Amino acid sequence: MKVVVTGAKGFVGKNLVSELKNRGYENIFEYDTTSSKEDLERALADCDFIYHLAGVNRPVHQEEFMEGNFGFTSEVLSILTKHKHYPPILITSSIQAELDNEYGKSKKAGEDLLFSYGNENNTKVYVYRLANLFGKWSRPNYNSVVATFCHKIARDEAIEIYNPEALLRLSYIDDVVEEFIGALEGRGTKDPDASQFYKVPVEHEILLVNLADMIRSFKESRKSHYIPSMGDPLQKKMYSTYLSYLPEDDFSYPLKMNVDARGSFTEFLKTSAYGQVSINVSKPGITKGNHWHHTKNEKFLVVSGEGLIRFRKLEETNVIEYRVSGERLEVVDIPTGYTHSIVNVGDVDLVTVMWANETFDPEKPDTFFLEV
Repeated sequence: MKVVVTGAKGFVGKNLVSELKNRGYENIFEYDTTSSKEDLERALADCDFIYHLAGVNRPVHQEEFMEGNFGFTSEVLSILTKHKHYPPILITSSIQAELDNEYGKSKKAGEDLLFSYGNENNTKVYVYRLANLFGKWSRPNYNSVVATFCHKIARDEAIEIYNPEALLRLSYIDDVVEEFIGALEGRGTKDPDASQFYKVPVEHEILLVNLADMIRSFKESRKSHYIPSMGDPLQKKMYSTYLSYLPEDDFSYPLKMNVDARGSFTEFLKTSAYGQVSINVSKPGITKGNHWHHTKNEKFLVVSGEGLIRFRKLEETNVIEYRVSGERLEVVDIPTGYTHSIVNVGDVDLVTVMWANETFDPEKPDTFFLEV
């Protein structure tokens, strides 16, 4: 298929074009401010589908809204009419098209123009009134509060919240792209509340103050090691978005290593619901552990070196042994009620990834010394 994308270097366009290419679409004409009108006309005259994403949302003068959002749409449709070529076309509008402001009026005018084009030429048109969008590659300090908050909080800059109780409707860019490619492939989602429109079926709502708190928690998580809940769809998408705004010299962060003559123990990740992950390093010949737990259970995964994990059930004498090595990855469960230890039986450091079903609580460690 020959696909035209106007506004191809913008936030939506860049994400859309990237995913179209990922899925094997190769014949894509990417129109943006650096493209010539002659190239655009040649592409429009011989295309199978048009994504009309170009528009104006932050002009110097108010009249530029109508010029950019209505005028350019009119220009695109005039070219198609000139060549008597009427492919399906998808246009991005805004929920502000329902409002009485210059931006909303310009978006509404573009919608009406496209509906007329579809009716007059008996061709498919897809009009999407998008909510506030967020995701990677959106410009901060422009028209996305999410991008602005992520950018500033990641850099310890102050953010401004004028109406903390404002309720935001949000759409994630990957959900938008999925829906737009669905429209191209005949799977567009009709808006049940407005039959002439289409919609991105996945939307999220959040208060502005809660959005700010959520993003601040992401920054704090690099110190606390508590990762956000990936079971919350909005939080999962927002966390991915936040990470895309990290300064390029701040991708890494240090961990507190508890080091002694035996090696080290370092907490890596913590979660509220799924325990924590730590990294244990033991020097050759060193034994660690020799304790048992009532409720806490663990999983040991040796990723480098050679070790011997030993178990003994309380009040019994029989010792169970598991030989483990970084050359053959296997997980060893550490059941409750068994005292256990891990011994470095190799010649190099023994590195073990350890998961525990609960985060460490110094007030209730549930750890009792007893030699295996």
